[in-house]
Amino acid sequence: MASTKDFLFEIGTEEMPSAPLINASKQLPKLLAAGLAAAGLAHGDIRVISSPRRLAAIVSDVATETEAVHESLRGPKTQIAFDGDGNPTKAAQGFARKCGIDASELTRAVAEDGNEYVFAEKNVPSVPAMPILSALGHDVIAQIEWPNYRSQRWGSEHESFVRPIRWICALLGEEVVPVEYADVTSGNTTRGHRVLSPGEHVVSDPSAYEDVLEAAHVLGAERRAAVIREGISAIEAARPGCRVETPKKTFDEVVNLCEWPTVLVGKFDEEFLMVPHEIICESMLSNQRYFPIFDAEGNLTREFVIVSNADPAVSETVISGNERVVRPRLDDAKFFYEEDLKISLDQFRERLAKVAFQKDLGSVLAKSERIESIALALTHEARIGAKMAAACARAAHLCKADLVSSAVVEFTSQQGVMGGYYALAAGEGEDVAEGVRDHYRPRFAGDDLPEGTCGCVVAVADKLDTIAGMFAIGEPPTGSKDPYALRRAAIGVVTILRDRLHVSYEPLVAVALEALSDQGIEFDAEKVAADVNSFILGRMQQMVRDDGVSADTVAAVSAGSVTAPDDFFALAHALEDARANDPETFENLAIAFARAAHLADASIVGDADESLMGESELSLAKALTVAREGVSSALEAKEYASAISALAAVREPLDAFFADVMVMDEDQTLRENRLRLLGELVAVFSGVANIGELARKK
Repeated sequence: MASTKDFLFEIGTEEMPSAPLINASKQLPKLLAAGLAAAGLAHGDIRVISSPRRLAAIVSDVATETEAVHESLRGPKTQIAFDGDGNPTKAAQGFARKCGIDASELTRAVAEDGNEYVFAEKNVPSVPAMPILSALGHDVIAQIEWPNYRSQRWGSEHESFVRPIRWICALLGEEVVPVEYADVTSGNTTRGHRVLSPGEHVVSDPSAYEDVLEAAHVLGAERRAAVIREGISAIEAARPGCRVETPKKTFDEVVNLCEWPTVLVGKFDEEFLMVPHEIICESMLSNQRYFPIFDAEGNLTREFVIVSNADPAVSETVISGNERVVRPRLDDAKFFYEEDLKISLDQFRERLAKVAFQKDLGSVLAKSERIESIALALTHEARIGAKMAAACARAAHLCKADLVSSAVVEFTSQQGVMGGYYALAAGEGEDVAEGVRDHYRPRFAGDDLPEGTCGCVVAVADKLDTIAGMFAIGEPPTGSKDPYALRRAAIGVVTILRDRLHVSYEPLVAVALEALSDQGIEFDAEKVAADVNSFILGRMQQMVRDDGVSADTVAAVSAGSVTAPDDFFALAHALEDARANDPETFENLAIAFARAAHLADASIVGDADESLMGESELSLAKALTVAREGVSSALEAKEYASAISALAAVREPLDAFFADVMVMDEDQTLRENRLRLLGELVAVFSGVANIGELARKK
């Protein structure tokens, strides 16, 4: 067995952008592992170390040479492999070709079964690791992909990388692995922090690499993140109740903007606290990568966190410089806000006529008008009082107006938020402002729902309009594409209707499609309505399954008439619980109901005649009367467990009916009367669930 040594491979560059560095850090171990496997070179774990100026990996226990391989591959029998003159047949030639040798190189030997066969002897000698690693180093650099970033060329070569490569450190144990790429030749040195430890630093072997880096004031990504979090924790501890906002995306970027982080605190002028904190924070986070500090009451403070990559000895200068830099950025945000306040939201809304929503669905103004129609219908469905309904209508009217405001054009993620501030400033009232502010919620999985009724109404109206519109123009989501995030919108609709508004989506879909038709958009209303309802039902079914309800229970409830999300969820859980508590009853009931539904004939209508019934039929008829009344009152009271119990009570008389009665009697009158009775049973159950789904084989 070959001896092993650790392998260090470091690509040293000019400062790389954060996002591509994170992406490359994920690619590097996969590329190295694939290359080593393809070469037959055994190895252990691969660990990545990165900083803005380097992308490195340490591969443990790399074999110093590949294993020598000897294979003896058995082919066809000798009498098949050679003809009467001893010449190789097509069988022998094909076998030899498959093994990568000439037919003349085939040998003969008697196998254990006593027959003589031809064999291909294959010997692959051991190969030293050094030339393999040398070629692999070059190839890995070339194979790293930089999506959305243009690679750069430098020197006299055509090879490229996301930033110019300045050094390569490649070691197998203590030996330098020769790697060349774009006029750069590998060695045994790395480079330290530009300011604190400039120049080259010798790495004796891979095990010393991280210690050399730390001595040269460079920490790996995990260590840098930990140092920054420790610094932020110290800042929060020194300010009881305060909280430093550290969004993951910005935090990850800051980690990759430094090699030796120092966590500092700066201040901005008090006048900027008069500006909505959302745009102040976004300006600091997105433009400067500063972390805002909030007080115990959740109010933005004048202080912000800076992560410096400079010499800690000059921290005061760093703070002063950053405070000077942040002022013009915040001045811009303040200017945009103050200029927007000079224009009414109604004026902004008029400008939406020139902003396209989607080429086949018209302008954002047209969408805004459709949202109003849906919101009005929703307030009626949800029985919202006149005062709140008026506020919802006004919020729907204004919800998209801020899209053309200066602040939102500059800070696009603050759409809705700024509209809420402008609505308050114009005296629109808290409900209207909240409706405008929150109507994009929930924006992603786990996001908060709108706080109040107005926000919920407008959010549902907005999302339903987008869903209905895209289906109407033939652009539903596919398995791989959902550019308008319709699945996320449908989940938002279901969640808000379930938790806040407690109405069904089906009548609202009809209103949404009517609003599209009124604007001259042509489509098959009946088909599109069915498609949209099915799409939303599909999202709701998945959500219930995610709650732990079995698929056949979800299918049973889906086949019933309950579609309001809160009722659908409650009924599904009630049926699932009832099955768990009495599985035998529901299994038998499901089998019997499936049989009844199969026999029932929709063309035979009317009430069954009790004068034609025997004892078992009368017993079932009476049970159905009781069940019908029980189900009706239970559904009205939204007591779904009681509705399920009312259905379960039918099990025994239904079993007795099938045991004692020949449904398809030769007497047409009796046969039709019994089919009417089964039709009544199906009708009673169909208002709740298709229990027969529970009998399907899993």
